[in-house]
Amino acid sequence: MSNKILLECDHLKKYFDTPQGMLHAVDDVSFRLEEGKTLGVVGESGCGKSTLGRTILGLLPSSEGRILFDGEDITHVKKHDMLRLRREMQIIFQDPFSSLDPKMSVYQIIEEPLKIHKIYKSKEERAKRVAELMDIVGLDERYVNTYPHELDGGRRQRIGVARALALNPRFIICDEPVSALDVSIQAQILNLMMDLKEEMGLTYIFITHDLSVVKHISDDILVLYLGKMVEMTDSDRLFENPLHPYTKALLSAIPIPDISYKGKEAEVMTGEVTSPVEPPEGCRFAARCPMAQERCFQVSPEFHEVEEHHFVACHLYSNE
Repeated sequence: MSNKILLECDHLKKYFDTPQGMLHAVDDVSFRLEEGKTLGVVGESGCGKSTLGRTILGLLPSSEGRILFDGEDITHVKKHDMLRLRREMQIIFQDPFSSLDPKMSVYQIIEEPLKIHKIYKSKEERAKRVAELMDIVGLDERYVNTYPHELDGGRRQRIGVARALALNPRFIICDEPVSALDVSIQAQILNLMMDLKEEMGLTYIFITHDLSVVKHISDDILVLYLGKMVEMTDSDRLFENPLHPYTKALLSAIPIPDISYKGKEAEVMTGEVTSPVEPPEGCRFAARCPMAQERCFQVSPEFHEVEEHHFVACHLYSNE
């Protein structure tokens, strides 16, 4: 696979104006994503993962920073250009039921993007493409005229995947696509997505709070905490040598499916979560960090490379 950079975020910020002040949902996020690779984005609920994904796709306007797709600045594109970009960039939503129109059949849902973008001239060509997409994602043709409420969660999510693939995109944001599914169905959808990545050369951002899921699908992993980047490196290294105290706590919380396991106990995070509304200076994890020093509450740590392709924002690894 080439080393071509498909997506780049440069100091991206997304703030929301609230009665209490500005809520810093995404705060100074920068990364590069190579074509054909998968970037996992992890963190607790409310850390800004989904907001980051929606801002990249233009579903939410950014507050500051730039978004480059295939070298083109798409931060503030016009409606006509965004319609063109929709063919290149798609999303798979978390809840496969609420993201599907209950009044539309499986056929109509998958066909809709083809009609909007006028990809095919005739109804017969669209029907052939819908049948092809259903086959790609493992949906039996007998479901073509069924409705979302008649199907289980796994099949609904396959509809969502088929809809995302309809326009032959190059880049897909997967917003917790398996978190609402049973464990056995999760494995099926993950395997499907990994197969599609290889067959179609897709590039993913995989958003999840489940580290055991993200390990198997991601090339690199970005850890977010209250909108801030705290650590980023390749998947294997993050699990073998986590540096940030928050990452260590997340990894220690992964359950081990072995009742005889006598390893280290989970590092339970205590303390109150810092408010993302007008957050104070300093590290946002400091109030919950067992390694926090006085400086952590006063100076925000710089996100920097501490070893080759391993970035962290923590005063424990500061050169100062």
